[in-house]
Amino acid sequence: MTPEQYCQQRAAASGSSFYYSFMFLAPPQRRAITALYAFCREVDDVVDEATDERVARLKLDWWRTQVAIACGEPPPGEQPSLHPVTRALAPAIERHALPRVHLDEIIAGMQMDLDCNRYRSFDELRLYCHRVAGAVGLLSARIFGYREPATLEYADLLGIALQLTNIVRDVAEDARRNRIYLPTEDLDRFGVREDDLLCRRDGPEVRALVQFQIDRAQQHYELALRRLPEVDRHSQRTGLIMAAIYRTLLREIAAGGARVLVERTSLTPLRKLWIACRTAWTARVP
Repeated sequence: MTPEQYCQQRAAASGSSFYYSFMFLAPPQRRAITALYAFCREVDDVVDEATDERVARLKLDWWRTQVAIACGEPPPGEQPSLHPVTRALAPAIERHALPRVHLDEIIAGMQMDLDCNRYRSFDELRLYCHRVAGAVGLLSARIFGYREPATLEYADLLGIALQLTNIVRDVAEDARRNRIYLPTEDLDRFGVREDDLLCRRDGPEVRALVQFQIDRAQQHYELALRRLPEVDRHSQRTGLIMAAIYRTLLREIAAGGARVLVERTSLTPLRKLWIACRTAWTARVP
C-alpha cells in the first residue's frame, strides 16, 4: 500500500462529511488535503484511543518529530522511520508552502484534551477550536489556493465554526468520555449542571443552552463568509461545501428541539452529496 493509498483509506474509513467536499478538487489538491486530513485523524486518535496518558503524550511528541522531518527541519539525533502519512504529507508541505506552525498547533490542540476536559469561558474554548480546526482551515486554504489575505481570516473562522458544530452534535458522546466542551460560564447562565450533561438529563434548560451554542456556531459561519473575498470563492469551494453541510446539520438539530443528549442528528449520504453539488455549482467561476 502506498502512502497515498493509506491516507485515502483513512479518509474513507472515517465516514466524514469532508469526503463530499474533496470530490470537487483537482487530483494534486485532493491528494494534499487527504494527507492533511489523515494526519489530523492520526493525532486525534492518539488522544481518543489513549488508555495511558503518558503514552499518549509520548506519541504526540513522536508526531511533532514527524512534522519536523516532513517540513525539512529534523531535530538532531537519530531519526525515526517515517509514517505513511508523513511520507504523503511531505510533498504537500513543499508544494503548497504549508507553515509548520499550524501543524504544530494541531498537535497542541490534541494535547489540550489530555490537559483539561472542561473550559471555563468561550475565550478558552475558542483557543482549542482554533488549534484543532482553525489551523486546519489555514492549511487547507493554502492547498486550495487564494489571492487575497482576507481568505486566511475566513479559513480560521470557518474552522472554528465547524468545530463548534462538532461540539454541539457530540455533547452526549463527549460527556461519556467525561469531556464537556460547553463553557462553564454558559452552563451557569442557563442553570445547567455538569451532572445534567454527564447523566444525559434532557430538559428545557439544556435545550436552551444547546440552542445558544447553535446560534454561536451560526454566527461564526456568518463572520467567516463575510471575510471571504469574491475572487476566492471558487478556489475555496471545498470549505464552502463543508459550511453548507454543517450549517444544514445545525438547522436539523435546532428543528428537532436541540435534544442532543437523547438523539444524534445526522444527514444521509445522498443529502450531503446533493448539498455538495449545489454548493459547488453556486461557487463556480462566473
